[in-house]
Amino acid sequence: MRSRVCVDASLVIWALTPSPLSPIARALLARWLEDGVALVAPSLFAFEVTSTLRRLVYHKELTAAEGEEAFEKFLKLPVYLANRRGIYPLAWQLAKELNRARAYDTAYLALAQIAGCELWTADRRLYNAACAKYPWVKWVEDSA
Repeated sequence: MRSRVCVDASLVIWALTPSPLSPIARALLARWLEDGVALVAPSLFAFEVTSTLRRLVYHKELTAAEGEEAFEKFLKLPVYLANRRGIYPLAWQLAKELNRARAYDTAYLALAQIAGCELWTADRRLYNAACAKYPWVKWVEDSA
């Protein structure tokens, strides 16, 4: 059994909002919480989720009520936010290694590598860029 997993913002957004894979993302989070698996993410996770939910409401992809409900559920998720200094240089290195334009996605990879745990994502581009080299990077549908 896993003791902890790193979750990225995309997986949590899918769990909080309607999308084709929302049931899988919700079930995955529920199973981890039921099993006592610790959820970890780099500190930018909180801003990514908050910003994405707000953007979905602003662009009317969610109603205001749906956005509020999703945001309240997000605030209740027991995700430990890591702000370790080692995340930044490793995220930079991983972004170069994987030829990524931005390093915020690789911050999740860096934390998972430092913490010695799996990274679960619903970001297909990140998964495709990293899965061959890092088998501990998991796609949300891997749980189905």
